[in-house]
Amino acid sequence: MRWSRVRAVVRRDLTVALGSKAVVLPAILVPLLLLVVLPAAVGLAPRYVDAEALGDVEQLLLLLPAEVLDTLPEDPALLGAVVTLTYLLSPLILLVPVMLSAVLAADGIAGEHERRTLEGLLLTPLSDRELATAKLLAAWVPAVLIGLVGAALYATVTNLTLGRQLGAWLLPTNEFALLALWAGPTFAAAALGAVSLVSVRSRTTQEAFQLGGVVVLPIVAMVVGQAAGVLLLSPWALVGAGAVAAVLAALLLVAATRSLSRPRLGPRLG
Repeated sequence: MRWSRVRAVVRRDLTVALGSKAVVLPAILVPLLLLVVLPAAVGLAPRYVDAEALGDVEQLLLLLPAEVLDTLPEDPALLGAVVTLTYLLSPLILLVPVMLSAVLAADGIAGEHERRTLEGLLLTPLSDRELATAKLLAAWVPAVLIGLVGAALYATVTNLTLGRQLGAWLLPTNEFALLALWAGPTFAAAALGAVSLVSVRSRTTQEAFQLGGVVVLPIVAMVVGQAAGVLLLSPWALVGAGAVAAVLAALLLVAATRSLSRPRLGPRLG
């Protein structure tokens, strides 16, 4: 495999993606709203609203170990905000890498057909393996990097708003670090594999992304499960979830690599 060719395709795909509003807008707005505006609002809420406005977190408190409960503030408003930002909403940092890998995969594969550039790409001297590797890396690497930046922003905003009121840094915790450094990349890889398989069979980017939209459901289930008090994202639970995602990603990416070959893509030119 010639990595110079792979890098050339990755640069090409990223240049095209940066010129697409369908890619750039989600890459900016979603992290801004979920990882900056939302934690800032929750972090500042104890200064301006009563505890009831922060919602009921009693079910989640029942799942927390005693050593964690001992560190929580006694003030109900501050307690609600701490639990909300450190446990309830923290899985949202997974949405950024998962969503962006799905968007970039849809644009990089189905988008080639939609822009009528697929034929020219298949006529290049790239091997099928080089082509598949470039397409997958062009979606996964930027998604993971932006996801890490988003997680850093979430932690910074939480510490500057709520942490300053408590006089202590709240993030990163062990769970938060595992979400950002382990679950985020593995979930993004699994989402990439799934959407790539869908995108190969789709005619437009929008169609590929709509069909691949189910990849965010596990993250929604995490947030809902913690809010309902039936799930706690402990370190071991996150290690296990990431391992399952890694195995699933390996299977899906192998299948996607086979699909991103000239015998599979060539018939789409008709």
